[in-house]
Amino acid sequence: MIEIGERESVRRKPPSPIGLKHPLEVPELGLSSWFYPLGFPIELRTNSLEILALADGLWSINEHRFDTRRIRVDVHVLDGDSTECPPTPQVRIAAPLLINVADSENYSIANLEELTTQVFVSRGTLRHGAYMEYFLVGSAPLCHIASSHTTPVHGACVACNGRGVLLCGDSGAGKSSLAYACARAGWTYTSDDASFLLNKADRRTVVGNCHQVRFRPSAIELFPEVEGHVVTPRAAGKPSIEVPTVTMNGVNCSPTAEVDFLVFLNRKASGLPRLSRFSRDAARQSLRQVLYGMPKTIARQGAALERLLAIDVFELRYRDLDWAVNRLETLVREGC
Repeated sequence: MIEIGERESVRRKPPSPIGLKHPLEVPELGLSSWFYPLGFPIELRTNSLEILALADGLWSINEHRFDTRRIRVDVHVLDGDSTECPPTPQVRIAAPLLINVADSENYSIANLEELTTQVFVSRGTLRHGAYMEYFLVGSAPLCHIASSHTTPVHGACVACNGRGVLLCGDSGAGKSSLAYACARAGWTYTSDDASFLLNKADRRTVVGNCHQVRFRPSAIELFPEVEGHVVTPRAAGKPSIEVPTVTMNGVNCSPTAEVDFLVFLNRKASGLPRLSRFSRDAARQSLRQVLYGMPKTIARQGAALERLLAIDVFELRYRDLDWAVNRLETLVREGC
């Protein structure tokens, strides 16, 4: 657990003057620290050292890369009766608010205009670290990063000889597996299935979590070295195996990449494997499905996607990973 004084950025807020508090008021947030998920600055305030330790485990590996407007996340830990893991939260958007509710004791409210998120959790929920990371603390700044600072893309990103390839497709299309297969073949790895296109960049710069690869449990059949890693329980989203890239020998990583090719994956099509041109209109429709936020931010995201769609767009039909990696290498080398 993180201790006060262990991180220079941890600060204790001076106590307020003694006075009566209303029973419905939340505790004061006397602890604060700065973190940089995906390189963006956030100020985390809380009343719990356990929350600071959790955030430290999530984001301390990230460096400060972007001088954007700061995001503030307040995490209130409250006394509660339940010690069971809460259910999967339900999300609603009532602009400018994004509301994420698991139950009466565990929920968050994000203001997409103010770039602030208020998180409320019961003390019993702290026992369920994977749930906290995935649904409440870990996601708290990402809704702002994905609506104000970047354009989210449901795709993996890898690069070969400095030329980036964004691998898109539906869930189960094999984005993470193919990205890792490319990394094992000497490519540079940036992200598995969640990439973020910078909104203000003149170029097509993608940011990703290059520090881990998230596999489905079936990936053990493709990559024996994945066996033995813990399968994340369903309470933290879809069952998955999360492997830190630092443990993968010979895998080169970079938190950013410049995208030169947009490739949609199709593992279910019949016929011979092939790489062919893909409709920009179909690509645009697919990419826009994950956008949310305020009208002005969606307009910026739309412009970012149009910059992305100006490059060559392909569909890769494949079944064999080695064939797919070799075909992508030819694409990077020859442009077709």
